[in-house]
Amino acid sequence: MNYREMYQRKLVSLEKVLENIKSHQEVVTSLCACEPVVLLSSLHTIKDRVENVSVVNAMMREKYEFFMNPEMKGHFLLNSWFYSDGPRAAHNQETVSYVPLQLHQFSRNRMAYRSPDVFLGCVSPMDKHGYFSLSLSTVLEKDFIENADIVIMEVNPKLPRTHGDTHIHISDIDYLVEVDYEVPTLELPPLSEKDLLIGNYAADLVEDGSTIQIGFGNIPGAIAHCLSRKKDLGVHSEMFTDAMLDLYETGAITNRKKTLWKDKFIADVALGSKRLYDFLDENMAVEFHRGSVVNDPAVISRNYKMVSINSALQMDLTGQCCAESLGFKQYSGTGGHKEFITGAQDSPGGKSILAFYSSAKNDSVSRIVPWFKPGTVVTTSRIDVDCVVTEYGVACLRGRSVRERVQELINIAHPNFRDELRFEARHNMVW
Repeated sequence: MNYREMYQRKLVSLEKVLENIKSHQEVVTSLCACEPVVLLSSLHTIKDRVENVSVVNAMMREKYEFFMNPEMKGHFLLNSWFYSDGPRAAHNQETVSYVPLQLHQFSRNRMAYRSPDVFLGCVSPMDKHGYFSLSLSTVLEKDFIENADIVIMEVNPKLPRTHGDTHIHISDIDYLVEVDYEVPTLELPPLSEKDLLIGNYAADLVEDGSTIQIGFGNIPGAIAHCLSRKKDLGVHSEMFTDAMLDLYETGAITNRKKTLWKDKFIADVALGSKRLYDFLDENMAVEFHRGSVVNDPAVISRNYKMVSINSALQMDLTGQCCAESLGFKQYSGTGGHKEFITGAQDSPGGKSILAFYSSAKNDSVSRIVPWFKPGTVVTTSRIDVDCVVTEYGVACLRGRSVRERVQELINIAHPNFRDELRFEARHNMVW
């Protein structure tokens, strides 16, 4: 079969490909650095002929008109399962809604409700065998590609070609649009003194030979920085970030002690610098697999000494953790938060670490609170929380009573709020 001829037959204009999107359809897109920028930037142009189009996405990188413009209400609804700046800003105009989930179950649960009509994604160029690479995200892409009625792909020569469960054949794609833009990157600010304090406390909890999962942001980055003194760490993580690349280059990560996918980095999405993307390109030591596999607690727990490292927005004095909302306001999403905490604690020798600043808004608000405000989402229940870290130390909650938890958490709260927390705990009989 001549794959190049097949490629040319499926190559169409942007205007032509958008004709496939119709009213009342479910449109699913690829994620993060593989967001189909050209397709999504043009989606609003079909507004006058469509209504009630559902667009399913997470961590939207750009602020596209199809959901940022209030006039799009009734024409498009962005169903996001992890809010970023754009969806947060557009939520109040009713062009965005949140989809609660556990990541490893998302594809199955969403498709039990609605079948995908159209999939919009990104791929690196086709090889001589007719295969493209899904590149930097395999969270849900293959699940929906395999079930969508129409599959439309942007082909971007700047996307790295990655290994694992990333390949898709030309015969499984209906339409191609050639694009050529820089892959979206994420640069973080320099680490602060407070970041490094938290990083050192958390790093002390990680043993040599552990397999780690690290989220993205300054605190996880600081923890990775402070892990450089460790030996023979492995990686099994939802997100592959620059922090992991930095740690690998210090020699701390070898993947040699892993009990699952030995000698391999395992992830389902990558977001970071061009340097990171260059490292991932054609790198056989890195494998991307579906979120339904990577984020499955039963799979995670098969890693010996699995350590999950995540952040939080708030925690109450009994150990309930909120990582996604500010009262009723959706801020981010559940993502893989609970899955990796559960999987790590079921791992032989494993543990979970939740690390966050003790206060916010110039020390005027405590992140450790007596109780949550109405509307606050409990991302991870108190029975699942293990080690908690702030710049004031470590609180160990596993196996502790409520009375013991209260004391542990007050000890690592900001000093400005400790007396108030003690009073509220006593007054409300939280013991």
